Amino acid sequence: MSLIRLALFEPDIPQNTGTILRLGACFGTPVDIIEPAGFPWSERHFRRAGMDYLDHVDLVRHVAFAQFLEALRSDGRRLVLASTKAALPYSDFTYSGNDTLLLGSESRGVPDDVHAAADSRVLIPMRPGLRSMNVAVAAAIVLSEALRQTGGLPAAGPAQDF
Repeated sequence: MSLIRLALFEPDIPQNTGTILRLGACFGTPVDIIEPAGFPWSERHFRRAGMDYLDHVDLVRHVAFAQFLEALRSDGRRLVLASTKAALPYSDFTYSGNDTLLLGSESRGVPDDVHAAADSRVLIPMRPGLRSMNVAVAAAIVLSEALRQTGGLPAAGPAQDF
């Protein structure tokens, strides 16, 4: 069984990246980071948001979108972009275990070529007049629905201390 993956396109804010890495650790979801990041890459930048969960996430860094896309295609994965420019609500989309959920940069989203490379695009419906949600919140919303649909949510159990 393939695992759904999260991917971040050129993230700008280390705290959001740390939060998404923590999300990946908690759900057992691998995370891909597509560089360049808008901050120096160091564990120190992620520690505050990611805390000690960083040791529990499967993280892959890609030097550029082309390298990421090549790896994705060679694994037979489908690219699903969460975008404010999409028309299909995330909850109406049918996810599969071979999906990689892509989220854009906090300040720029994704460029047109990345948007065009996506196999599907999903939208988180919001009140009119508002631009977007925090990327970590958006990641949690879309990932949770994808895992729910594919039976990938972890079994409920007592919290563990790390």
